Amino acid sequence: MHLTYSVDEPLNREPDLSTLVSSFITPSSVAYDRNHGPIPHIDASTHRISISGLVKHELALSVDDLAALPQKTVICALQCAGNRRHTMRTKLKEVNGIDWCDGAVMNCKWSGPLLTDVLEKAGIDLSHEEQQTAHVAFACHQTLCQDDTYYGSSIPLSRVLDPSSSIMLALRMNDAPLSPEHGAPVRVVTPGIAGARSVKWLDSITVQREESPNYYQQRDYKILPPEATTKEEAEKWWPKVEAIQDMPVNSVVCVPATGDKVKREEDGCVEVKGYALPSGADGPVTKVEVSGDGGATWMEAELVQPTEEEIKDAELKWAWCLWRARLKMEPGKDRMVLSRTTDSKGNTQAEHPVWNYRGVAYNGYGEATGLKVV
Repeated sequence: MHLTYSVDEPLNREPDLSTLVSSFITPSSVAYDRNHGPIPHIDASTHRISISGLVKHELALSVDDLAALPQKTVICALQCAGNRRHTMRTKLKEVNGIDWCDGAVMNCKWSGPLLTDVLEKAGIDLSHEEQQTAHVAFACHQTLCQDDTYYGSSIPLSRVLDPSSSIMLALRMNDAPLSPEHGAPVRVVTPGIAGARSVKWLDSITVQREESPNYYQQRDYKILPPEATTKEEAEKWWPKVEAIQDMPVNSVVCVPATGDKVKREEDGCVEVKGYALPSGADGPVTKVEVSGDGGATWMEAELVQPTEEEIKDAELKWAWCLWRARLKMEPGKDRMVLSRTTDSKGNTQAEHPVWNYRGVAYNGYGEATGLKVV
């Protein structure tokens, strides 16, 4: 195994927004990268994933073992919990975290065995009642991280055991083997849940009564209350606040981009494009609205339907929705385009969420500001 990048300088990048929304399926070369340490290049032929903890039979599974299980394919959006952090820090107030704009999300096709099928091989050594409060912890011990000696996270066991949650151990991304940047040879994929739980380079799965003790489960990726305004004040809140699981409903204006000069068509309209995301398991997106007058009036955008070739009968509950609209706008400087979305369970974006210290789960109206409309 060899490493690229480092603990001091991990790979963190997001794509240009117009490129991001140019296709329903995000190519792996376009998909954002979020890392807390170097990227390990692992030999898939010798790699093993241990299954331990509250199970009847501890296992050490190879990639071939996982490939031999029934395979599931799901199209889902994976989103960094810090996506849109830049807007929170500039529109509300300063936050603590790297400065993600609106591109820390990818909508990809993932294939591999469902985690519930993997755990069935091990056997859960808990009563049905005990399973409701237990957790499944994931870990990658391949490299050091910036804030811990390994990367770990966990999600509720009850969600894992529900096949409709589509939580899987992904071996393939967009019909190709995973790349090292995206977790090869195996990663967790947790549809609807913050990307921090979709552990890459997976080497350990543990069924346990408590959440993962890892730094990134206990002291990061949490929505702290607004009174936690400093690192010192945050200390008392970390153990009291639940780790983020489901991500909130969201939408983003990708075209035009903030600061663009936009030329109106003969009818006074401009073309607007973006993406929208449902809340957690409440997909799909059912409506996107846009405004060119600061939210005084709204019009419904067109939801762009993916092609049959793109989805191949996959469910879209977990996928993003691309949208477009022809929006009438008055000429002038400092114009603004806003967006808001609604999912199948009626969750709708508010204008502003409550500020939090880490700047996570921002889902205020999507916006492109400072536009010069001519």
